[in-house]
Amino acid sequence: MATIFVVNHSITGTTAQLAQAVLEGVRSVKGCTGKLLTIDGAHIVEGRYKNEELLQVLDACDAMIFGCPTFMGGPSAQFKAFADASSDRWVTQRWEGKLCAGFTVGSNLNGDQLSTLQYLSIFGAQHGMLWVGVDIPGGYDPQGRNRLGAQLGLISQSTGLVVPEVDLSTAKYFGARVSQKTLALTGKHNA
Repeated sequence: MATIFVVNHSITGTTAQLAQAVLEGVRSVKGCTGKLLTIDGAHIVEGRYKNEELLQVLDACDAMIFGCPTFMGGPSAQFKAFADASSDRWVTQRWEGKLCAGFTVGSNLNGDQLSTLQYLSIFGAQHGMLWVGVDIPGGYDPQGRNRLGAQLGLISQSTGLVVPEVDLSTAKYFGARVSQKTLALTGKHNA
């Protein structure tokens, strides 16, 4: 079985809704298992993320899907603290060769969510990971998925506390896509 973890931070619950939909997509692919790993602010002590147990779990997985809200043009501080805490893994390239992908949500239609995806993809690249984007051209999907047209990763926009249904549908598709690519990379099809 290929193991894919959805690592996310959410404040209002919108990122958590996307994370759950991504996880459903991950689990919909035969041969893949997934788990939601939540970045908890209680694990941030004096500005540093302190949860070695979660980091060790990530060492053993085949792929990671990162998710966080976009705040002030970038990832939430809590997600950034988690990313900074992974520097011990970066030094040894412990996550090298794993697949990764990302998603974000913001309250404005053009709220710089792309900057967050760029950050997440660079974070993955620094670890030697291989990035998976969205392969649905915006505006060309019969079901309306990828309505905001981001190819780098999943972008959602919500003005309230509920993520639009089409974005949740895109999230499920995206999770399944990462699962399929993970199986292709790892060769764990029949495991």
